[in-house]
Amino acid sequence: MKIKDIDHITLTVTDLEATLRFYHEVFDMPIIDRNDNQHYVLCGKQAIKFQVIDKPNLPIAKAPTPGAADFCIIVKDPLEEVENHLKSYYVDIVEGPVNRIGAHGPITSIYVRDPDQNLIEISEYH
Repeated sequence: MKIKDIDHITLTVTDLEATLRFYHEVFDMPIIDRNDNQHYVLCGKQAIKFQVIDKPNLPIAKAPTPGAADFCIIVKDPLEEVENHLKSYYVDIVEGPVNRIGAHGPITSIYVRDPDQNLIEISEYH
């Protein structure tokens, strides 16, 4: 089997509207609403889908839990500009900037949390 890419991840959330607003306003990710009541945002070429804890999209993970995700997004902008942008939206930086290793080498990262406390690593490659 030859894997090409990741198409999407699904986050379990408690408040769909607050989550969509956060990802759209803070990260400028376009919101996609499908006719089958599925909602997601585009993150580059991939999607972040959302399911509400009491209305899951079947099939589901064994133990879907809000706030259990930890993922990294890569930005084009310098992290200093990203930090200023986050501050303008009153998004607390949990940690960083710190040096890490990404899938393709050294990165510098800052960490924030979404409304359900999922940890989002925001990084730029060196």
